[in-house]
Amino acid sequence: MEQRNLRDLRVSALGLGCMGMSAFYGSADQDEGLRTIQHTLDLGIDFLDTAQMYGPLTNESLVGRAVKGRRDQYVIATKFNFRMDDAVPGDMSTVGRQDGSPEHVRSSVHGSLQRLGTDYIDLYYQHRVDPRVPIEETVGAMAELVAEGKVRHIGLSEASAATIRRAHAVHPITAVQSEYSLWTRDPEADVLPTCRELGIGFVPYSPLGRGFLAGRFSSPDDLDEGDFRRSGPRFTGDNLEANLRLAAKVKEIAAEKDVTPAQLAIAWVLAQGDDLVPIPGTKRRSYLEQNAAAVDVELTADDLARIAAELPEVSGERYDEAGMRAVNL
Repeated sequence: MEQRNLRDLRVSALGLGCMGMSAFYGSADQDEGLRTIQHTLDLGIDFLDTAQMYGPLTNESLVGRAVKGRRDQYVIATKFNFRMDDAVPGDMSTVGRQDGSPEHVRSSVHGSLQRLGTDYIDLYYQHRVDPRVPIEETVGAMAELVAEGKVRHIGLSEASAATIRRAHAVHPITAVQSEYSLWTRDPEADVLPTCRELGIGFVPYSPLGRGFLAGRFSSPDDLDEGDFRRSGPRFTGDNLEANLRLAAKVKEIAAEKDVTPAQLAIAWVLAQGDDLVPIPGTKRRSYLEQNAAAVDVELTADDLARIAAELPEVSGERYDEAGMRAVNL
C-alpha cells in the first residue's frame, strides 16, 4: 500500500480505527478484533487509531495485545481527554469529566503507555478541546512529553481552525482528526484549509458515515441494542428516510464502477488530497480487506463531478446536542 505523510509522520494511506472493537457499536468479538488488527500488516496498513475513552480503557489494551512482538512495525495513535481516575474498564458510566490541564496530560500518558505495552506513542491527540483550559497550556504539556520521548508527535481532534492555529504556535501539530466523509463535509470550510496552510496532516474518521454509506444497515432495528447509532440524529425519523436516498446514490455509482459502496466512499476521501489519511473502523477481517482495496479504486474527474452534482444533502446533525457542543472548539 502507498504511504502518505501527516506532516513529518509517514503512515500507510489508509489506517484502521479500532474503536468499534471495544465500544459504542454493540457487541464485539475480541478474538476477531485481535486478528483484524494483526491482519493489517498483511495488507500494508500500519496506522492504528485508539483512545483511552474506547471501552473505556479496554481498546488500548486490545491494541497492545495485538501488536505485541511487532510494536515497531506499527504507527499507533491514541487520545486522552476525560478523567479516568475512577473509570472501570468497559463501564462508560464511570468516566469522569474532560480535563485538558497540564497535570492531566502528564498523568494520562502513563496509563496509555502501560495499556499499549510500549514506551512511546507515535501520535498523541487531545480527544476534544477543553474550553476551560487554554489550548496553549494543554499543548505545552504535550510538547513536554515529546521532549521526554514518551510521545513522538501530537495532534488535535475536532478542534476549530482558530484553536489549531493557537496550538500550532506552541508546538508543531502533526495531525488533526475530524469526521469527514461524503456526508460530513464540515472541515472543508475552515479546518482543512487551515491544516493545509500550516502543513498539518488531516485524519478523517468515520469516512463510511459510521457504516451507513457502506449499506451495512438501513434502520436502527438492524443494530445491536447497545449501539449508539440507534438514537443518532442521522439514523432516525425523517432524517433516516432522507439519508437512505443518499446511501442509495452511493450504491448506484459504486455499482456502475464495479466496486462496493464502502470502497467508493473511502476512495472519494482519498481523492481529496494526499495529505489525508482516512481511518475507517471495522471489527472484522473481511471488511478490513474490502476497505483496504479502496486504495486501488481510481475516481476520474468526471466521477468526482458526478458525485458532487448528484449526491443529496445529508439530513440531521452528526451527534446529539451534547455531542455537537463538544466539537469545533
